[in-house]
Amino acid sequence: MMTQRRYPIGIQTFSRIIREGYLYIDKTDLTWKLAHYATFVFMSRPRRFGKSLLTSTLESYFRGEQELFKGLKLMELEHEWKSYPVIRLDLSTAKSQGSAEALKARLLLLMKPYRELYGSDADEVTPGGVMQGLIHRAYERTKQQVVVIIDEYDAPLLEVLHDEQTMNDMRQVMQEFYSPLKASEAMVRFCFITGITKFSQLSIFSTLNNMLNVTMNPAFSAICGITEQELQSVMADDIEQLAEENECTTEEMQQKLKQRYDGYHFSEKSVDIYNPYSLLSAFQQGRIANYWFDTGTPSYLIQQLKHYKADITDVEVQEVPASAFDQPTENMSTALPLLYQSGYLTIKDYDRESFIYTLSLPNQEVRSGYAEGLLSIYTGLEPKDVQVGFAVKFWRALKKQDVDLAMREMQAFLAGVPYVEGFKQKLADAATAERFYEYTMYLIFSMLNVYVRTQVKCFRGRIDMVVWMPDTIYIFELKVNGTAQQALQQIDSKGYAMPYSTDGRRVMKVGVKFNADTRTPEEWAIAE
Repeated sequence: MMTQRRYPIGIQTFSRIIREGYLYIDKTDLTWKLAHYATFVFMSRPRRFGKSLLTSTLESYFRGEQELFKGLKLMELEHEWKSYPVIRLDLSTAKSQGSAEALKARLLLLMKPYRELYGSDADEVTPGGVMQGLIHRAYERTKQQVVVIIDEYDAPLLEVLHDEQTMNDMRQVMQEFYSPLKASEAMVRFCFITGITKFSQLSIFSTLNNMLNVTMNPAFSAICGITEQELQSVMADDIEQLAEENECTTEEMQQKLKQRYDGYHFSEKSVDIYNPYSLLSAFQQGRIANYWFDTGTPSYLIQQLKHYKADITDVEVQEVPASAFDQPTENMSTALPLLYQSGYLTIKDYDRESFIYTLSLPNQEVRSGYAEGLLSIYTGLEPKDVQVGFAVKFWRALKKQDVDLAMREMQAFLAGVPYVEGFKQKLADAATAERFYEYTMYLIFSMLNVYVRTQVKCFRGRIDMVVWMPDTIYIFELKVNGTAQQALQQIDSKGYAMPYSTDGRRVMKVGVKFNADTRTPEEWAIAE
């Protein structure tokens, strides 16, 4: 029987993982390559993707903690071990600061241990002044260049993206904080800054315009997360054990893990990347679930979606140039860059001739978690009300290809659900807005891990909604003003079903008429 593995859930310290025998996926060859790639390096990755572990690994490497790397790939690459003074700051503890002054105080507090180690000067009263003093004294005392590592650099700013004045005030604090790094270049061996989002060098890093962004560099696509090859080789026994616990074959479990947690790509040449937090949580808990959303959809993302009046269904397929999503966060004109940088969208394809990227949701976990996080905000429905009772009945009816039963279940469910407080105006607007019902159905389908797209282009118009099931494709046309039969006739007259006629699956056409007063499907017509 396999010895119970120790999974480092919530543990982000490299030395502790190694010394205490936790599972470690060896990325040290990429860590070494990154450490020797450039002097000033920036990289963004979504939350819970191993950024903090990477910064901790870099810290141990530059401190010369050679014994920690025995048996790891880095030992074959490093032949001249040195010990550098390292200043490593985790700015996740500086979030939720309500003002620039509070942020300034928090940054000074974070640097206090290094001031105790290397000394301080009474004239150093600002975060930037303290940083500059620390670099100079560390360099003078050790006779070695200094390594500066800043993790979650954007944490103090994310929650104030919507507050222009506070954002500007905090931006000035961060500018002053980072400015000594460029001025002290001769004394810096390596500077690594990481976070979720991309703020432009001109506004946040000020004069630090020599920062090399490796976020989409194919050489480092797999430095965070777990690849298919790593999963199959290092965790083959874990997959087998999880399959036994869930009473399925190893092959079936591999497919379940792939559908739920795989699908991330961080460059046009990236291999498939699994979400490491979710994957390890599944092994530790012994079941497949949505772990990435334990703490819910981040408030900063919801604020931006509302601010830009985002079409929440546009996450299914986006064909865009890199400039549309790999751009500074503060220059956004849509929520697209933040959706990509936060991990809700990922690269699915790249056309080398047109330089166009195809973005989409990475996997089932993100699809259902995204829908659950937005359901009450966009439709007034509570996720728990959808999940309990209704979801199972609705899913089973669709699986049996009984559309009539599925729609009756939805009608009964929506008729009996109280809507969240403060939603009266949106519901009133729904009397003439078919888009409201598209959102409602889209989010319900997505919560059930069903692939659904809205406003699908075809040669004679746009299909309101297409739903893909294993054996059936459903084509929905929704009406508020009109009848279900008219909706069905529109599907036929505009040839909405034609693109799917050669798919091999059964194609079902469904016209639905919604009642704006009861906010429920009032009638529906079905045809093959």
